[in-house]
Amino acid sequence: MPVLNVKIFVTLFIAIFVTAMGAGFVAPLLPNYAHELGAGGFQIGLIFGAFSLTRTIFIPYFGKRSDLKGRKPFITMGLFFYFLVSLLYAASNSVTALILLRLAQGFASAMVLPVAQAYVGEMIPPDSEGRLMGLFNVSLLGGLSAGPILGGLIKDWISIQASFAGMGILTFSGFLLCLILLPSEQTAKTDLPESTAKKAGYKELIRVPAIFSILVFRICYTTCIGFIWAFLPLLAGTRIGLSSSAIGLVVMVNVLIGGLLQAPMGYAADRFSKKSLTLFGGILTIITMLTLDRATSFWQLMVINSVLGLAGGISLPAIMAIGVIEGRQSKAMGSVMGLLTLGHSIGMLLGPLLGGLLLDFFNFGAIFLSGTVIMALGTIIFWRCRQV
Repeated sequence: MPVLNVKIFVTLFIAIFVTAMGAGFVAPLLPNYAHELGAGGFQIGLIFGAFSLTRTIFIPYFGKRSDLKGRKPFITMGLFFYFLVSLLYAASNSVTALILLRLAQGFASAMVLPVAQAYVGEMIPPDSEGRLMGLFNVSLLGGLSAGPILGGLIKDWISIQASFAGMGILTFSGFLLCLILLPSEQTAKTDLPESTAKKAGYKELIRVPAIFSILVFRICYTTCIGFIWAFLPLLAGTRIGLSSSAIGLVVMVNVLIGGLLQAPMGYAADRFSKKSLTLFGGILTIITMLTLDRATSFWQLMVINSVLGLAGGISLPAIMAIGVIEGRQSKAMGSVMGLLTLGHSIGMLLGPLLGGLLLDFFNFGAIFLSGTVIMALGTIIFWRCRQV
């Protein structure tokens, strides 16, 4: 039976938290910064989508390799490369440079989050999947919630280059933590021979209804999040006239509420229907996307984005718990966690690119209406495929 190693759990928790905080420093600033550099709607979408493009391409490879070769080398290499790329942001002064840097960051990210989730997932004892994965998700969402407001304040008080520097400092601290405190691995973390682990291919995993259902739901939900992160700051800055710190607060509240709910809703996912919790989160997301274009003030954006955070806080722990259970049964935890992160990356790629095209040809309302339709489709597919 798996046994939770508290030292490894805490080390990975802190490392992911500070790295996510660093990423959150600059994410809400990029749309308006790119707009100042002359980017149009599609180019802004491409800046956000570039990160997810390379992450989508490389996640399957790193997830599979970590099942066979161990987790620590990928996590430490990814964090160090992420730090190096972060240093270059301060020197970026063109749309092309931002796109290239986001491509490089996506590559680094593919080595970190899904591998860290797999590391934790294979230590979790049965019947604790929702609670412990929900608790670990606090590291990601907590960092992303603190980052936007702090990054916005630094930008308002100093400059956007200072925000970029802060991202690099935080990422490097995460690298040092993992390098020093994570134990060295002589073999893969699975208890299976390499030949057995190789049998769990991605095509076979996707054919499992439970895995397919959570993958589709994850893609659709994250596509909506991609719309929010890429274009809500632009809407707030151009239509409502909010400052960088206020925009950071609007973005932060979504992730903050989702993060605060991870542990309690993970506890609920261990004791109640994971399907019902996920469906409820999907329905809340549909309602939220319908109302975003009607917001005309800071407080309206805060309320609407808070409900979206509630939706993610309810559904994500249940999704991750299903993923851990399926990863354990298939004996391919890294591959299953990789698929879930792949779903996140696909959504964060589709959302900004599709939103950019819609903004160039239509308006903000078309973006959020598309999110409503996409989330409805994902919720229906999950409902039909997931049985319990």
